[in-house]
Amino acid sequence: MRTLLATLSALALVACGTSQPISETPPLADTAPPAEPATAEDPYLWLEEVEGEAALGWVEAQNARTLAALEADPRYAGFEAAALDALNSKERIAYGTVRSGLVYNFWQDDVNVRGLWRRTPVDSYRSETPDWETIVDFDKLAADEGKNWVYKGANCFAPMGSDQYRCMVSLSNGGKDAVIQREFDLQTRSFVEDGFVTSEAKQGVTWAGPDTLLIATDWGEGTVTESGYPFVVKRWQRGTKLEAAEEIYRGKASDVGAWPMAIELEDGRILQGAVVAETFFTSTYWWLPEGETDPVQWPVPAKSSLEGVFAGWMLVSLQEDWAPEGQPGKFLAGDLVAFQVEAFLTDRTLPPLELVFRPTASQALEGTGIAKGALMLAVSDTAVGKVMRAEPGKDGWRVWPVELPGTGQASLAFTSDRETEVFLNYEDFLTPDSLLEFDIGTGAVTVLKSLPPKFDAEGLKVEQHFATSPDGTQVPYFLVSRADLPMDGTTPTLLYGYGGFQVSMNPAYSPVLGRLWLEQGGAYALANIRGGGEFGPAWHQAGLKLNRQRVFDDFIAVGEDLVASGVTSPDHLGIQGGSNGGLLMGVMLNQRPDLWNAVVVQVPLLDMLRYHLLLAGASWVDEYGSPDVPEERAFLETFSPYQNFDASKPYPEPFFVTSTKDDRVHPGHARKMAKKFEAAGLPFLYYENTDGGHAAAADQTARAKRSALEFTYLSEKLFPPLEE
Repeated sequence: MRTLLATLSALALVACGTSQPISETPPLADTAPPAEPATAEDPYLWLEEVEGEAALGWVEAQNARTLAALEADPRYAGFEAAALDALNSKERIAYGTVRSGLVYNFWQDDVNVRGLWRRTPVDSYRSETPDWETIVDFDKLAADEGKNWVYKGANCFAPMGSDQYRCMVSLSNGGKDAVIQREFDLQTRSFVEDGFVTSEAKQGVTWAGPDTLLIATDWGEGTVTESGYPFVVKRWQRGTKLEAAEEIYRGKASDVGAWPMAIELEDGRILQGAVVAETFFTSTYWWLPEGETDPVQWPVPAKSSLEGVFAGWMLVSLQEDWAPEGQPGKFLAGDLVAFQVEAFLTDRTLPPLELVFRPTASQALEGTGIAKGALMLAVSDTAVGKVMRAEPGKDGWRVWPVELPGTGQASLAFTSDRETEVFLNYEDFLTPDSLLEFDIGTGAVTVLKSLPPKFDAEGLKVEQHFATSPDGTQVPYFLVSRADLPMDGTTPTLLYGYGGFQVSMNPAYSPVLGRLWLEQGGAYALANIRGGGEFGPAWHQAGLKLNRQRVFDDFIAVGEDLVASGVTSPDHLGIQGGSNGGLLMGVMLNQRPDLWNAVVVQVPLLDMLRYHLLLAGASWVDEYGSPDVPEERAFLETFSPYQNFDASKPYPEPFFVTSTKDDRVHPGHARKMAKKFEAAGLPFLYYENTDGGHAAAADQTARAKRSALEFTYLSEKLFPPLEE
């Protein structure tokens, strides 16, 4: 199934920092609203002018002050070197995408800072020393073109039965979400002369044939939504100008956005259409039959996702209960269901539904992977990832677990309906990544690659605990610590949280965390609070809009449990979160400044009364509520970190981290909150990377620097003072 459904997930505020890249696409600006004059209500609106002279002058001064303070710490240089060594290590698994017997991979290291796009035959890939062939050297491309190109992925297509792949390569200048796309020929290893090329914008493209693209982009005034995403989808034929593309679907400015969608059936037919996100969590899917002008809606609920076609069945994952008219039974939020796609194409009504998979109370369906001959399911079970296989039968669908070589965290690394190879990722907090290959024919799992340890885990243990939230909900969290942990409240402990957008926080191996924190004697806790997806849609929806305080209460409960159990104490407890997790950190500063001594606030939302006016903010009102709705505004006012700042509170000294080129979460959030600390004469640290987009770092060097700054700050606050 070749769609741009991934574009929808890119809208989410994901900056978790613990997940491993598993494809050619590396982990996920200049655009800003017009500068507004300062007002009595908000004297710091000038800091929202992203490239404003006064704003950048303030940023430069804060960066200089913070860098001088943290880089002078004796630990900093060692931390930066250790982080850079870990991030640039050649001993990393090159996760990749298989196309016609070749594995394609994106690779960055100390020499290839912007990265290489490269490939090797599958048999070579399985060996200890694959023979890589470079496709694109992005450092050379950037130097030749005078741009700070950041590779954002490749969308590739070949007609059924052919290996003549053409790709649309996404390039971001500085790491923004806005990209340009260029057509690339995998056979000639070159960009196509007079091929498809787009202008810079937040956009989506998908192939509808070898000479046809479906594209949604900024077509000019009045063609992007209030969230800054496109809502007009057009069909673009090779050899014609983009302006001549034929419109096939038009959404509304009030939508989050509309993107092209093409579904390739198993006989090679391609169904053209669009997917429209009316809100962040509701979508409609449209098919435009060949030769017709009126699109046909796919008959699925608003809170559901088309997952692709397997063995003639269209798979649909549900985020809400569904009792379709005329069909027996009721399906539940979290279920995976299916119907025969040909029956729908013929009758254009919903065919009989079958249940594929229903999670237990402790499970959640995290994703599906369709291989040539196998349907794979990624399942979270009490916040630990597992892999299952499913297939249809005369008596319904059969689902069974994939036998793994241990009890660590497992996930899908690669599947494609064109390929029989299935790759899995396997890791946990203390176990480095392994790349596993699942044999569709035998069901056997083979370890292809396994990394050596990147930090000293001797004497460490991992436990799962549960904290009790004020409403009685049991909230799980993982604790990584010394096996002989002294339960006297003295252990420096870092607690990480996110709690939004149905994003799950699962165990993952992090060499940077290991070297810069665990090896130093610190403990690490990962909270699985409501708002996330660890237990399915209900766990997420329990923290939406007016229920958001539950998310904050859950996180506080975990912090209190760490203290009450004797793991740590407020003097030695620090917290960290990014993006939506940055909002969580801002709330924690206000609601429980007494519970932590360090707060790392990464690429945050903090002004919740203006967030919907800044960049992609309007797309998140379904998560947080709208400041334009009186009841929802009243609730937002109760927790919005910026509005609830109180100079008389005993705040711990926070560390704000953001990026000038983040065109998803506006850097003005962090700037304005830090400015309030400055105006009140309260201590704070602030670092704004001038590149890097929402990840706050465009390359490994920048990532190492940011990590070293953060862990130096945490060490200064939570460990005993260094001896003179």
